Amino acid sequence: MTESAALSVVLAGGGTAGHISPLLAIARALIEARPDARVVAVGTAAGMETRLVPAAGFRLETIERVPMPRRPSVDLLKLPVRLVRAVRQALKIIDAAQADVVVGVGGYVSTPLYVAAWIRRIPVVIHEANARPGLANRLGARSARSVAVAFRGTGLPGEEWVGMPMRREISTLDRAAARRDARAGLGLDPDRATLIVTGGSSGAASINRAVAEAAPTLADGSVPVQVLHITGRGKQVTGPDGALLAAGGYRQVEYVDGMENVYAAADLLLARAGAATVSEVAAVGLPAVFVPLPHGNGEQRRNAAELVGVGGALMIDDARLTADWLLTEALPLVQDRERLENMSAAAAPLGVRDADTRMAKLIIEAAGGRS
Repeated sequence: MTESAALSVVLAGGGTAGHISPLLAIARALIEARPDARVVAVGTAAGMETRLVPAAGFRLETIERVPMPRRPSVDLLKLPVRLVRAVRQALKIIDAAQADVVVGVGGYVSTPLYVAAWIRRIPVVIHEANARPGLANRLGARSARSVAVAFRGTGLPGEEWVGMPMRREISTLDRAAARRDARAGLGLDPDRATLIVTGGSSGAASINRAVAEAAPTLADGSVPVQVLHITGRGKQVTGPDGALLAAGGYRQVEYVDGMENVYAAADLLLARAGAATVSEVAAVGLPAVFVPLPHGNGEQRRNAAELVGVGGALMIDDARLTADWLLTEALPLVQDRERLENMSAAAAPLGVRDADTRMAKLIIEAAGGRS
């Protein structure tokens, strides 16, 4: 690719919002840096990308999903045939796009694109969102031109810390300036200390249970703190009479469209430790209490470890999160302005707001290195 030629980028990733959100942030930053760029996203026909990518204005191509079994199974026996078929599909997409560079953010769809790029001798740039890398990116990193990470110490070869690409509504957020409007928009008192609790779009049963048990105390108005409880779709909290619980200092909603409003409204956030959440609260300087998933490979605990280590957040085990802990530990913290300010300041060195433009630069440099 010459400097004057249009830049062609194939972006691979999908399945979950954790892959799609950084992919779209990278795509937007690329178009901003190189308005002539042609961007094609690659996902699967069953993922959230089929809705989110076209809605963001980008072209989407799909290939077959290739799960990577970690133990003997029927899927393991089928893996070679599935992978070969998916790589052939990836080659067609790369060839049709005349790709200068392939960018992967992990997930099942990335592995076939990494293999296809290696076959065509096209440079690969990887972004790993989690502190514990997934299998696809561990494989792809072996031959990648650049390996960018959201968290330091992943163990990937040649990793470069760039942070987490995120939507500009979040990365440019001024919490203090947006606070009153955000609280009013969420049905909250603009002048009252605010704890916001979320278990993600699908909710978290253990978090919801602890908040529900604390809700009577929150609702009676005896505590000078208001709580917005984002329960997740279909996970509403009801009282003894079966009606939705809502009174005094407690309000619940199933979902909030636009987490920047949550980050602006909250004095303290209690949430799972997904890679995006950890990165975003650090970037906007929001003190947080993280409740890592109690199952899986421990990646959520690792995601939050550095931010907790510097004092920018707290961490509590899922099993220890109770109504009593919320009332005796979380609510006093919401009212401790000095401690919250110290937590926000401690997070600042880890809060990266320009990861999308850093990624765009790496991609453009990798494409420019093609012969």
